[in-house]
Amino acid sequence: MYSLQKERITRRRHHWGRLGDLPDVYLPEMPLLKEPVDLVVEGYAADTEIEHKDAYEEELRETLNLKEDARVVLVSHHLSHLYSAFPPSPFDRAAGLVIGAQGSRVRDLTEPAPLPKGTRDDMLEVASFYRCERGGPVECLAKQLWDGDWARPTGLGCFSTLLTRLLWPEGEGNEAKVMGLAPFGDAYVYGLPDLDVRGHEVFIPEEWIETFAQRDAYVYEPGGERFSRAADLAAAGQRVFENALAQVVAWLHGQTGLDRLVYAGGAALNATANGRIVRESPFREVFIPPSPHDGGSAVGCALYGLIECLGVESRFRWTDDFLGPDPDETEIAAAVRSLPDGLVAEQPADLVGATVSLLESGRVVGLHQGRSESGPNALGNRSVLADPARPDMQDYVNFEVKGREWFRPLAALVLAEHAERLFGVDRPAPFLQCVVDVRPEHRASLAGVTHVDGTARIQTVEERATPFLHALLTGWHAATGSPVLVNASLNGPGEPLTETPEQSIDTLLATSLHALVMPPYLIRKREEPPVPGLTWDRD
Repeated sequence: MYSLQKERITRRRHHWGRLGDLPDVYLPEMPLLKEPVDLVVEGYAADTEIEHKDAYEEELRETLNLKEDARVVLVSHHLSHLYSAFPPSPFDRAAGLVIGAQGSRVRDLTEPAPLPKGTRDDMLEVASFYRCERGGPVECLAKQLWDGDWARPTGLGCFSTLLTRLLWPEGEGNEAKVMGLAPFGDAYVYGLPDLDVRGHEVFIPEEWIETFAQRDAYVYEPGGERFSRAADLAAAGQRVFENALAQVVAWLHGQTGLDRLVYAGGAALNATANGRIVRESPFREVFIPPSPHDGGSAVGCALYGLIECLGVESRFRWTDDFLGPDPDETEIAAAVRSLPDGLVAEQPADLVGATVSLLESGRVVGLHQGRSESGPNALGNRSVLADPARPDMQDYVNFEVKGREWFRPLAALVLAEHAERLFGVDRPAPFLQCVVDVRPEHRASLAGVTHVDGTARIQTVEERATPFLHALLTGWHAATGSPVLVNASLNGPGEPLTETPEQSIDTLLATSLHALVMPPYLIRKREEPPVPGLTWDRD
């Protein structure tokens, strides 16, 4: 399985697909696209691109080497999300939940759905509820629909979008900022009500609609009264989002009676809410794919085509998220040979040991290895690593490397066998999808990854999924007594994850990273930036 988002090639975050992408963007980067093609599965969201469906299909036929009997199949949006979650999950039977701001219109649905008689064909799906069984049919139990009028928004996805836009009017993909800001606020200071949940449907009360209309009142500022106002609203929004999600999850459990849940859609990026569902919902097990948002729907399209159109049983499971192009060792070597004057490369006999020494001295190290992550989270192949015990580390990474807001929490890598001792978690968490409590006795020693509310977003690390990262953490544990490292995404300010060796080298050069590990190479700066907390003593 391969998956590569457009943003990784163009270097523009959240770069939506358009006509011309296949020949101009993807084909030069993915040689496999030149091979004979049995089937193409297309998926569209609720933007206007589906109006150009015929032009897209013509472009497909002109660009790809389609076999004579190859079909081009359309799959509706929420169904593609579901197929990215259930077939590659570890479950044989599960309830399915998809929540987003806006999916396909009723007229474009490719699944039977129990809709009320007289439903308009231009209504949009905003939440879908399923019963799934491996090898059997997928049954849609219900959908919440919306007419697309932003003056009358409906559903959790619309709510999250409007809340985010109010706090950060510019740009896309700022939902994680709301989640990080919320613990600094008072969720009750504005007296805003819970969302109105009626069975599987979520409605937004008028008090929230009126708040969203106050365009300039809550825009985030890094300090002072404006910061407090923004944080209080983020806290209120996070609280009611979690409460409403808990209610629709409970409704779905009641409808299915199943013990397992798969959950996808843009709303599933809210790791704080996910943590609550894992801890408190009536489902015994919850699976969220590593790319639950629209960027992961291509995987769902591929699996839908394989299973439903070609009749082939899929053995693909989400054991990791490394679906980018295969690494080219000659490309890595060429990038190292062409290093700018300010950088120097070596090949240490003990690369793990050399990296541990750098981290132990307080240096911040990028890690570029193997195939890139397909989802939005760095999981060890395009990561920034650092010592979580150093009190200054969060500020250093946020300001000097990432160029982002001071309050943003850093994620934690932890050896799986030590996770339960340090964090409030009782199961693997390999995809950074859940926020959990840091046990109180360990918060001071994990200051770099412990958020203001005593929580952390964690990734449990096992050898089979990421051997080099596991060896690195094991060496770090042996040297320091800590099985935890800081994990942030390897990219510069405002950029997507790096994809190529050249991009990672450029990030090293353009930021205050101290070094880049690109096995078998260790690349360092001839004149390195200051080391955070240089006089700090671990003991």
